[in-house]
Amino acid sequence: MNASLKFLTSIALITMAACSTQEVKRDAATEKLTTMANEAVQISGQNPPMTIMKGGKKLNLVRIMDGGICKNEFQGAKGAFLLYADPNDIERIKREKGAVVFKDFESKIQDLSGDVLQEAVDNTNFSEDPFALGEDEAQQKLANTLANNFRKAASDPITMFQKETTLTIDITAFPPSFVIYQKGCEAAHEEPESSNLENQSNAFY
Repeated sequence: MNASLKFLTSIALITMAACSTQEVKRDAATEKLTTMANEAVQISGQNPPMTIMKGGKKLNLVRIMDGGICKNEFQGAKGAFLLYADPNDIERIKREKGAVVFKDFESKIQDLSGDVLQEAVDNTNFSEDPFALGEDEAQQKLANTLANNFRKAASDPITMFQKETTLTIDITAFPPSFVIYQKGCEAAHEEPESSNLENQSNAFY
């Protein structure tokens, strides 16, 4: 990733251990996650899904990452990116290797996400669409294109991460949260609220 471009990560959410403990704790964690998700994406009436299915496994939303990348001086994007993980894998890894291993996972996921976002932005054509019926539709089309490019770019790195860690995850873009820049990119000029994920050690376990 170009050193002049920054991938912004912030907003640590619930502990992964809460995914498979008592019902009361799970309800409280879900409520907290929903509230923080609303604040993170700052979208009225649109919330990211709390669970997804992948390869027959049910993955829980465990983190929302805030990211921004400039393709050049004028074009780029920022928005929310959702990290899902298998709670059964989490509990197994904690038993076998201890909870401290997730600090290393956080660092790997941060690097992976930054590289994927950079590739997705580089592969997205931010030129104005002459067929779009207004700015809102143009932004939506670009957000969907960027999300698709993020999905493609993330496929191999996620597969490699899963093989290395035995933790099933998925990282997806959340198009409704995207801000697309076409006439001056601000994404790389913003500072992250917290760029050191090791200081957010409760985010994964």
